[in-house]
Amino acid sequence: MKKSEIAFGLIRIPIDFFMTVLGFYLAYQIRAIGDFLPFLQLPTSYSEFPDIYTYLKFSGICSLTFLFFLTTNKSYTLRITTTISKEFKKIFASSFVWFTSILSYYFLTRTFPFSRLALIYSVIFSILTISIGRFIIRYFQNVFLKHGIGKRNILILGANEISSVLIKYFEKGYKYNVYSPKKILYEYSYENLEKLVKKHQIEEIFQTESQIKNKNAKDILEFCRENHIQYHFIPDLLEIQRTNVDFFYANEIPVMSLNPTSLDGWGKVYKRIFDFIVSLMGIILLSPIFIITALAIKIDSKGPIFFTKLDDESPALRVGEKGKLFCFYKFRSMQANTHNLRYTVLAEQNTRNGSPMVKIKNDPRITRVGKFIRKYSIDELPQLFNVLTGNLSLVGPRAHLPEEVARYDRHHKFVLTIKPGITGLAQINGRSNLNFEKENSLDTYYIENWSLFSDIKILIKTIFVVLKGEVED
Repeated sequence: MKKSEIAFGLIRIPIDFFMTVLGFYLAYQIRAIGDFLPFLQLPTSYSEFPDIYTYLKFSGICSLTFLFFLTTNKSYTLRITTTISKEFKKIFASSFVWFTSILSYYFLTRTFPFSRLALIYSVIFSILTISIGRFIIRYFQNVFLKHGIGKRNILILGANEISSVLIKYFEKGYKYNVYSPKKILYEYSYENLEKLVKKHQIEEIFQTESQIKNKNAKDILEFCRENHIQYHFIPDLLEIQRTNVDFFYANEIPVMSLNPTSLDGWGKVYKRIFDFIVSLMGIILLSPIFIITALAIKIDSKGPIFFTKLDDESPALRVGEKGKLFCFYKFRSMQANTHNLRYTVLAEQNTRNGSPMVKIKNDPRITRVGKFIRKYSIDELPQLFNVLTGNLSLVGPRAHLPEEVARYDRHHKFVLTIKPGITGLAQINGRSNLNFEKENSLDTYYIENWSLFSDIKILIKTIFVVLKGEVED
C-alpha cells in the first residue's frame, strides 16, 4: 500500500474528531451571532446551552462516540475505495444512530446536560462540518493523483466481458493506471509475469479468467505472494454479482463465502439497536394516538381493541425469521370473528387468485373506524411492540400468515431468512397494486442490498406515503 494512501486514510480520524467538535462549537457560537444577525439566530435561548467549558467537554465525549459508530460502519478503511456519495451515506447513517443513542441514553437516565433542541442543532452542524472535512480530504487526494502521486498500477489478466467492465471501471478518475495485455492468460509463466510486472511496476493483479492450467494458476499466486503484490480473483459467476462475498482460511486453505445479506454480524447488531431505540421512542411519542384509537374502536363496534385471536380463539400468528411463529399485534379494523370468511363466503372477491396472498376487494367486514385507521396505517402501530420485543423489525419483508406461507414456492421462502418488518420496499412502491411476485422481488432486493441508510430512507418515505393515505391494504 502506498504511503499517500495510508496517510489519507489515517488523517480522516483526527479530522473527523476535530470537525465534530467544530460542529458543536459553531452551534454554540451562532446563537451569539444571532444577536447581531437576526436571520442566523437559532430558536434556542442562552439557558439551553451550558458554559463553554462544559459544552466542549461534552462535545469531545460525543465526538469519540461518533468515531466509534463510524468505525463499526467501516468508514476508516485505509484505502478510500468508496465514492463520495456512499461515504456521505455512511456518515449520515452513523450520525443517525449516534444521535438516537445519545438521546436515548440521556432520556433513560434523565441526566441531560442541556436542551434536546440544542443537541439537534449541534448534531446537524457536526454532520455538515465532518462532510466538509471528508470533501477536503478527497479534494487534496485527487490533486495528488492528478500529479501521479498515489496512483496504483494494476494488471488485468483475462479477455472476457468481466475484464472489459473492470477496465472501464478502473479507468474512471485518476486513481489507477490500467494494463491489460492481449496475450492469452495461460501463456503467462512465472518468468513472463515477472517481466511484465517490472516493466509497468504493477502493484495489484486482477485475474478474471478461470479456465487456466493449474501450473499457470500456481505461478500467478506464488509470484504475487513472493513479490508482495495484491492478488484479486473474480469468479465468472453471475450470482456473485448479487451477493456479499467474504473470505476466510480453513487450516490455511482459502475459502470464499457467499453471504445472501449484509444482515449478519455488525449489520444485524446495528439494525437491532436502531429498531429498539426508534420503536421505544415511537411508542412513547405516539401513545396519545394509541389511546384515541383504542377508544374509537371500542365505541364503534363490539369486540376486542386488538386483533390477536382468530375466530376459534387461537392466537393470530404470523411467520417470522426462519419460519418462527409469533403473536402479531394490530388494532382491530374488522368486525369480530370474521377472519375466516376470507376463505369461504368472500373467497370469490379475492383479487389475488393464484397467489399465496388473499386480498378482498370492498371488504364488507371492515368497520367505519377500521376504514380510517387502515387508510393511514394506524392499525399497524401496535406492531411497534413486536419490534421492541424483537419479533419484528421496523423495515423488512411483510409478515405473512402461516396458511399463506404454506403456499409459497421455494424461491419465495428467501424472505424468511430475516425478520419481517412493519414497512418495506413493497409498502412504499404501491403494495396494494403489486402482484405477489413483484412484492417478493422487492423484498429479495432489500435483503441482498441492505444498509442502515436504506432503512432510514424507507422509513422517511413511509411517513410521506402514510400521510397521503396510500398504504391501504
